[in-house]
Amino acid sequence: MSEVRDRWATLAERVDRATPAGRDRAVDALRAFAILGVVLGHWLVTALTTGDGALQGTSPLVRMPWLAPVSWVFQTLAVFFLVGGHVAAQGYASARARGVAYGDWVRQRLGRLFRPVAAVVALWVVVAGGLLLGGAGGETVETLLTLAWSPLWFLLVFAALTAATPLVARLSPVWPLAVVAGVDVWRFGLGGPQWAGWVNVAAGWLVPYTLGAAWARGAFARRRPALLLLGGGAAATAALVLWGGYPASMVGVPGAAISNLNPPTLAAVAFGLAQCGLALLVREPLARAMRRPRTWAKVALLNLSAMTVFLWHQTSMMAVTALGLLVSTDLPGLHTVPVSVGWIAARLLWLPVFAGVLAVCWAAFRVHERPRPRAAGRIAGAADTAADTTRTSRDRRPAAAPGGFRA
Repeated sequence: MSEVRDRWATLAERVDRATPAGRDRAVDALRAFAILGVVLGHWLVTALTTGDGALQGTSPLVRMPWLAPVSWVFQTLAVFFLVGGHVAAQGYASARARGVAYGDWVRQRLGRLFRPVAAVVALWVVVAGGLLLGGAGGETVETLLTLAWSPLWFLLVFAALTAATPLVARLSPVWPLAVVAGVDVWRFGLGGPQWAGWVNVAAGWLVPYTLGAAWARGAFARRRPALLLLGGGAAATAALVLWGGYPASMVGVPGAAISNLNPPTLAAVAFGLAQCGLALLVREPLARAMRRPRTWAKVALLNLSAMTVFLWHQTSMMAVTALGLLVSTDLPGLHTVPVSVGWIAARLLWLPVFAGVLAVCWAAFRVHERPRPRAAGRIAGAADTAADTTRTSRDRRPAAAPGGFRA
């Protein structure tokens, strides 16, 4: 064990030295926390059962609605869009200053997003075809594909907002927030068509994205605006849930009349404002924590494979569920219907197993997220990918951010 600790300490020091001195490490920490929140949230509130001879998706929130606060902790997409808007706005401003054309900038940026997608799509096309040829029911295949490919909607929205950065970087968040409110009034108050809600897929996530762009312009240099976001967002969310008829859960619940997330509602956007305010308030403590080499190395290395972790976490859970069927069709916390606290306790015990399989997927597919080789030297061993996106401590020119997102 001491040898492992020594090797990790050496690696952490090398990653720390390879990070440019002016890098805002708190931004990377917020992105890492947002990704981990989504992963853990899905693992905790998504279940596959074997009823009626087919795998079916369900959620413990269906029968245990008192678990809704779990969704408040792990539904962290607003923070990811906040960071995305911040980094994209900074990156585009820097590209313009260097004379980089918009087309080159957006191709480079979207390439980093979509390179890892091809692998997960291709694998599941093959798996789905094999299951159908092997006699699996259409309901089972549909359930699996829905879970495996559900992260792709996020990437499509994120990619669209990234491509639109020059148009929306200086847009006030008030305008998309007003669109979300208007759409909800139309749908829920005036009997408008439910399909109108899909306008909020763009407008809803544009709110934290434009907040991130405002952050890049220095709008949150003081704490007061962030405190207003946190307090106002929390108060508005509570009012909408208590008196506005919105569900308490900030994620979708199978069978529920209204989903706060699919598409985003005014309650979800208000909740996102509170999350963004909190994220902006903890920047300084995070920055201090990231000065510790071992802490920073974990965040930096996670960011290097953020999209791989995000795209494969559902596949990892489903792989464990499928392998479990070889042992039994009713393993507690894995195949059983989530109806009690016992299921929650059993599911918590499965989380390390999901993480272990995700580590295997990470090892197999992270190469698709790795930037193309550079002339710059690489950090040896497990840190070789870090050198693709950072430079040595002697070279202080702008470097790519961990996770393939150029600052």
